[in-house]
Amino acid sequence: MGVDAPDTLNLLEVPVGDLKPGMYVAALDRPWLGTPFLMQGFFVHDQDDINSVAEHAAIVYVDPRRQTREKYPEAKPTARKPRYREQTSLKQETEIAQVDLTSASETIENVFVQLKNGGNVDVGAVQTAINPLIESVLRNSEALASLVRMRLKGDYLYNHSLTVSVWAAILGRHLGFDRTRLKCLALGGALIDTGMATVPDEIILATGPLTPDQMSLVRKHVDDGVAYLQKSDQVDQDVIEMVATHHERHDGSGYPRGLEGVDIPVFGRIAGMIDSYDAMITIRPHAKPRSSFEAMQEIYNLKDEKFQGELVEQFMQAIGLFPTGSVVELSSGEIGVVVQQNTTRRLRPKVIVVLDAQGDKQEKLVVLDLSKYVKEGNNESDLWIAHELQPGAHGIQPNDYFL
Repeated sequence: MGVDAPDTLNLLEVPVGDLKPGMYVAALDRPWLGTPFLMQGFFVHDQDDINSVAEHAAIVYVDPRRQTREKYPEAKPTARKPRYREQTSLKQETEIAQVDLTSASETIENVFVQLKNGGNVDVGAVQTAINPLIESVLRNSEALASLVRMRLKGDYLYNHSLTVSVWAAILGRHLGFDRTRLKCLALGGALIDTGMATVPDEIILATGPLTPDQMSLVRKHVDDGVAYLQKSDQVDQDVIEMVATHHERHDGSGYPRGLEGVDIPVFGRIAGMIDSYDAMITIRPHAKPRSSFEAMQEIYNLKDEKFQGELVEQFMQAIGLFPTGSVVELSSGEIGVVVQQNTTRRLRPKVIVVLDAQGDKQEKLVVLDLSKYVKEGNNESDLWIAHELQPGAHGIQPNDYFL
């Protein structure tokens, strides 16, 4: 019937005129991406919501299992979301963000060390540490993206928690979340792996396949993380649900409860996708890192299977296929750094050329807008990104070239 619902078997077809407050809209009679609604699935709160839906659909599909609005306090389906604009240059924001990122990394490392020593999660300290990062993302969404791609040195677990928080904030900004929801989303990203503090280091650092018993210990980190957070009175329920569901998957193949589709809270759907993406691009004991492009291709291949398709599309738009700060090789053999995204042509950002085709450093730096190299009348190009290189390739530090 042409809807984007993951499972329409248990859904009721309802004309928009018959919608009532308290109903949960799980699918529309058209693709979600063709509407201004932020997410797939929402509760109808009042007549304004019904009017808003009526502007974009004639038929909706209601999930009768989710009729208690108070139990699932999700966002209203309004098209009137905050519009964030760049307030600083990439160079200015990178200099500011570098300091805040280092400080946040130290705080999160201290929190994990405290947990490993039998302490509790200092949620307030984590929130205080990531608040400047959220403000940085709001001022310029590309600066922190470039910094986390270059990776901070140190423990994977600490840095992974921090970078998931940053990716979540960038996606939340792109989706138009207000500051309150952005803070919850970024905090949840920073806390999703707190339960890993109970997993022995020999398992975390294992370079080969885990035994079934070891895998059970790893999977237990979800429940342990929730237990840690439930001891604190500073944690929003959305954050706890995000931690509880970040390993659930769209097709029901995840854990610990095997939830699927819209039964997974929005924050959990976001966390699962971002957690997987960041793990792919990060150096880990048992796996080599993939390029951001390769990781995004993998995420895209899993859309509507492991991850909600609409969220995958929005994430690709938010960070680009070649994120700002990526070191890339062009089809000409030249080596450069991505310095700005092209919102309409994600495969063709602006690149500053650092090395010529012979590998010699350019005396005069030139910025190439790859979107300008597309031939009229077709999608062919005279110049394109051949592939993405690992951060630090050829000794290039991307932030040295931000304009």
